Amino acid sequence: MSTRAPIAIFTIGTQGDIRPLVALGQGLRSAGYPVRIVTSGHFSELVRGAGLEPYPLASDFHAMLHADRSIADRGLNMREMARVFRRQYAQWARSWVAEGRAAIEGAGLLMGVGNSTLLAKSLAEAHGIPFVAAQLQPLTPSRLMPPVVLAGKKRNLPPLLNVASYHLLRHLVWHVMKPALNDIVRPQLGLKKYPWYGPYYKNAGTRVVYGFSRHVVPRPADWPQNVQIAGYWFLDEAQWQPSDALRAFLAAGPKPVYIGFGSMVSSDATGFTATVIEAVRKSGRRALLATGWGGLDHPDGALDEQIFFIRQAPHDRLFPLMSAAVHHGGAGTAAAAARAGIPSVIVPFYGDQPFWAHSLNRIGAGPAALDRTQLSAEALADALEQAHTPSMQQAAADLGRRIRAEDGVAEAIRHLRGWGLLEQAPEERGNASLQWLGQSA
Repeated sequence: MSTRAPIAIFTIGTQGDIRPLVALGQGLRSAGYPVRIVTSGHFSELVRGAGLEPYPLASDFHAMLHADRSIADRGLNMREMARVFRRQYAQWARSWVAEGRAAIEGAGLLMGVGNSTLLAKSLAEAHGIPFVAAQLQPLTPSRLMPPVVLAGKKRNLPPLLNVASYHLLRHLVWHVMKPALNDIVRPQLGLKKYPWYGPYYKNAGTRVVYGFSRHVVPRPADWPQNVQIAGYWFLDEAQWQPSDALRAFLAAGPKPVYIGFGSMVSSDATGFTATVIEAVRKSGRRALLATGWGGLDHPDGALDEQIFFIRQAPHDRLFPLMSAAVHHGGAGTAAAAARAGIPSVIVPFYGDQPFWAHSLNRIGAGPAALDRTQLSAEALADALEQAHTPSMQQAAADLGRRIRAEDGVAEAIRHLRGWGLLEQAPEERGNASLQWLGQSA
């Protein structure tokens, strides 16, 4: 039994937001640290299945997206998304302090991810527990790299405008989180409210470890040493096997294209599915379509010899069997396609998804992003052809080899240890002292 204090990882969102942190949690557990994942109860089974402790946190994106499917149609409208999430986070936050306190009892380190970062940091501040941010998108200001939301613009911004853009984006994030944090969380914790401009200007010393690959997003030279890129955190599912029907489909011809939009939903899934099917017909390629949470709409099984439908399958097992992947561009799905060495055709729904499309397109591992609101069968069929050109296939294959050579979880743990954030067991402290004495001698 480990004598180390537990690590509590706060993360909210969809599958792509949760799975990387479960993978990181597994690595920490293997290194001897008890791990709690604090997230929506929707993912409790996933967390338990990984050998970690689930702790509930009001943040059910699955229910929210299914209650209002029109969110998908407004997903790239930043002002509209700010309004939706400002209201939703304030509603969820009513129970965050009670839930958070239950999750951090006896913990030795808190980790915050994405929009749960300020909650975890406030809990750490109130209870005197070390804190580190673990992020899946580059959020640290840089003179050399524009913010996620400006990636792919035709003109590069001057260095000072890059930095100014980060601060503007942070003001927007603070506008979204302010009612939840300043009106509910911090008063309940007995903490002073953050100033009107938010917490970010006094945030320079916060340690951040990023869960993406430097081969996809190179580390800007002006990032401080307390901000590091570890590599992707992959949660693999070795037990999955294709059904007999799917196995037969895969064996019946060339590798198919994967088309699926994961946790995304559509207000017109039937029409969207019809466009996708028409594009597949025009391309002449075989395709495996995954309906996921409701982005596409069709019963499982073979439509015909060219198209096969499933609900979902683990990307780590499925993508190496594909020739390319058409998806929404979530961080997790983009990472899985990159590791498999196949091009990504990205049709963004919201958030950071256009950024990952731009990042892969920049290195030749995928076409430019497609506009979902105006998606035509012709445009998607053309993108499929681009994805199968020898140059794009080769670029994706090269990227896959580089990513498979990384161990992002081990690298993240190395950074956490280097920062002194992971508690050592007594025998490790003794070994460290002996090693120091040996080096001194």
